[in-house]
Amino acid sequence: MPTSAPAQDATSEQPNPPSGALDRYFKITERGSTLSREVRGGFATFFAMAYIIVLNPIILGSAKDMYGHQLDNGQLVTATVLTAALTTLLMGVIGNVPVALAAGLGVNTVVALQLAPRMSWPDAMGMVVLAGFVVMLLVATGLRERVMSAVPLGLRKGIAIGIGLFIMLIGLVDAGFVSRIPDAAQTTVPLQLGADGHLNGWTVLVFVLGVLLTLALMVRKVPGAILISIVAMTVLALIINAVADIPSWGLTTPEWPGNPVATPDFGLIGQVSLFGGFAKVGLLTGILFVFTVLLSCFFDAMGTIMAVGDEAELTDAQGNMPGINKVLFVDGIAVAAGGASSSSATTCFVESTAGVGEGARTGFANIVTGGLFAIGLFLTPVVTMVPSQAATPALVAVGFLILSGSIGAIDWTDFTIAIPAFITFMMMPFTYSITNGIGMGFISFCVLRLAAGRGRSVPAAMYVVSGVFAFYYLMPALGLT
Repeated sequence: MPTSAPAQDATSEQPNPPSGALDRYFKITERGSTLSREVRGGFATFFAMAYIIVLNPIILGSAKDMYGHQLDNGQLVTATVLTAALTTLLMGVIGNVPVALAAGLGVNTVVALQLAPRMSWPDAMGMVVLAGFVVMLLVATGLRERVMSAVPLGLRKGIAIGIGLFIMLIGLVDAGFVSRIPDAAQTTVPLQLGADGHLNGWTVLVFVLGVLLTLALMVRKVPGAILISIVAMTVLALIINAVADIPSWGLTTPEWPGNPVATPDFGLIGQVSLFGGFAKVGLLTGILFVFTVLLSCFFDAMGTIMAVGDEAELTDAQGNMPGINKVLFVDGIAVAAGGASSSSATTCFVESTAGVGEGARTGFANIVTGGLFAIGLFLTPVVTMVPSQAATPALVAVGFLILSGSIGAIDWTDFTIAIPAFITFMMMPFTYSITNGIGMGFISFCVLRLAAGRGRSVPAAMYVVSGVFAFYYLMPALGLT
């Protein structure tokens, strides 16, 4: 069973009997939560993923299409925030799960570096919209839910563990606690402690203190541990930045803006050409581009939904989530909406686990997160004031919660499930990709079951998906990228 978040300590906060339409609609009491936990969870998720407001425009805005055109940074900020707000609210109201959405990292890089250079920006975003339509079609036909249901419980736990390790690595990297060693160093060691093999600087100190504070509050079972830490470290970062000479905080500098209000620019909304890209690159290449976007969105979201649902105790004994089709369909809408707004494919964010760690169990937490994104349309300078060093300690803490709640559920005596689970959760952080971890785990599961003479125990959907992944990995060798 998943490990409950510290905010759920029975001695600190007992759910009241159901009262009011809000409670009944979101099933707040039924899921063992309270309104205050949902609000805290919504805030924690928002602060943990607010970096996307800055990062997505940097990734997309730094690329040029085949005509040399670049997307406007201010318009990208508006598109990113607006799409995140609407899709997160939609997931809360329809899916009723604490899973927030925003422009997907990895997918936006594919759009910027693979699609855009070979067509116009509207053409590239049109392919993202088409990928979203395909996702919705797969949900409507039941194929996407069938794929998720076909995944064995042990492998699902491996996916959850992998995401726990992955988000911890994301937190360490984003905070500067670990960094990539440059190729010029000519070493086989890919990562190092700090920027130069040592922990130096005020920014790393803020992160370390944030981790220690978060864990200490968790041990003390203090409600709101994660959110308290984020707020406290943001205040500390503001003070440090005001009195010390800090070379760089990374994407976000903790500095109170001179003008906290920003006027949104909706100029990119609707700038889409659905089929123009096929005329530029040809039918086969166009289909492969759509397939690449689809695969990443499909399995990134699947892994995130599984991990969040498991940690939030929204799954049954078989690991299935009731009402999953609604969640999956909203995710498909989000992919298409991201293309339609030119903010790239929008997908479920693994940082939602920060809210779950704070006690969120329902879609009401999404109402809070989506509302904060909506406010961010006009207060972007304030929203982006929280540095990653203050927010990422939450990812370290939640990574532990996910891992501790899942690792014991894997049958380590059955190598045909234990080894694929191991491959899955190790490949996610090592390849910096949820999709790669799932793909390698699926393929190894099918191969090992066949090797053990247990091929008939593998659901047909697993063979099909593993074949798709194998084709995806072979595409470069076949000259199809």
